[in-house]
Amino acid sequence: MLRHLPKSGDPNLLLGIGTGDDAAVYRLTDELALVQTVDVFTPIVDDPYTFGQIAATNALSDVYAKGGRPLLALNIAGFPRKLSLDILAEILRGGAEKALEAGVSIVGGHTIDDPEPKYGLAVTGLVHPARFVSNAGARPGDVLFLTKPIGIGVITTGIKQDMTPPAVAAEAIRVMNTLNRAASEAMMQVGVHAATDVTGFGLLGHLYRMVDASSVAARISAAAVPVLPGAADLAGRGAVAGGTARNLEWLADKVRWAPTIDDTTRILLADAQTSGGLLIAVVPERAAALEHAMRARGVESIARIGEIVARNGLPIDVR
Repeated sequence: MLRHLPKSGDPNLLLGIGTGDDAAVYRLTDELALVQTVDVFTPIVDDPYTFGQIAATNALSDVYAKGGRPLLALNIAGFPRKLSLDILAEILRGGAEKALEAGVSIVGGHTIDDPEPKYGLAVTGLVHPARFVSNAGARPGDVLFLTKPIGIGVITTGIKQDMTPPAVAAEAIRVMNTLNRAASEAMMQVGVHAATDVTGFGLLGHLYRMVDASSVAARISAAAVPVLPGAADLAGRGAVAGGTARNLEWLADKVRWAPTIDDTTRILLADAQTSGGLLIAVVPERAAALEHAMRARGVESIARIGEIVARNGLPIDVR
């Protein structure tokens, strides 16, 4: 669909829609560039305040994935007239408090009457025009790191189906509410080749975007990928979102699965995430430094999950 849009000829647009990246980057001066993104979705938890927090964390993540510092945001909300406006107030309060934690000012927004609640942010950030991190810089030999566990999609689907135990839901909410700021700062300190955040296309979907944009391929160790407690059980019991099923269908001609990879693992690796971690490609000589920088900033789940290789056959090999 996006192929039919007119292409910008502005030389100051450093990162647009060409590689399916997380945010746009626009050069203002030789020392300063804008980062812009927008993200909106429907509730994935019952509590409106928590939903607002998660939606804001998720929207801010796109700026962090480019190595930027989010600065300003606009609320975007859809809300049905039949529900109490107190619910909307709690959603907005959750988003505002999470933005405050990130040092971001919410300066306005727009709300429409909508049969189903929706909330998100349009975010503007800053980055140096020569230092932003795109999804298109991965090189053969790079090590792949993931900064949050996967499985959020099956857990939130399980919540909707009354299948998710409270402790499992609480841990998933904690992970979704964790800003990617510390991970972004660590990768910018060390210097990396490519990064993206893992959201609706799942781990393998966003990895495919990275390797396709970089004209490389990737090998992933399924056992090395961190998974939230309870997620595998829920996936095995059928708590699979429609988006995850579509991800698997889309990935069918892009992934080579080892014969030992079972259906549950395939679901988790394609699971549609909300407010997931950063997927980072870094030269091997800096891998240890990246792990150290992440842990020094409190990033709990930094995991080495695979490597970038030269393209020869299917783009992704899962072992």
